Amino acid sequence: QLQASGGGLAQAGGSLRLSCAVSGRAFSRYAMGWFRQAPGKDRKIVGSISWAGSLTYYVDSVKGRFTISRDNANNMVYLQMNSLKPEDTAVYYCATSKYRSSSHRRAADFDSWGQGTQVTVSS
Repeated sequence: QLQASGGGLAQAGGSLRLSCAVSGRAFSRYAMGWFRQAPGKDRKIVGSISWAGSLTYYVDSVKGRFTISRDNANNMVYLQMNSLKPEDTAVYYCATSKYRSSSHRRAADFDSWGQGTQVTVSS
């Protein structure tokens, strides 16, 4: 099970930190990802982190603003979002990859999903 939290309302230029608690699985063996889905749009990857946390991937639109990290001792993964923009508004989902590497980035490469947390950025 994955439980995402930390969403809310932020102003443009502000920050939010999303957290995802993972249970019921060998968390440290798998890469993790964050996805987002805006109204009327497909769910898309925001970024991913390898099983050990040594490698990360970010979609171009969030590079330099968002940071993914993980705490394998406590089965947590985080998404720090800075310099937020209105176009970051979406429901954000954490997900567990089927793989150890962060190089798998399709939604189909992830087999466990959290319930989503709403992020709204006002201009």
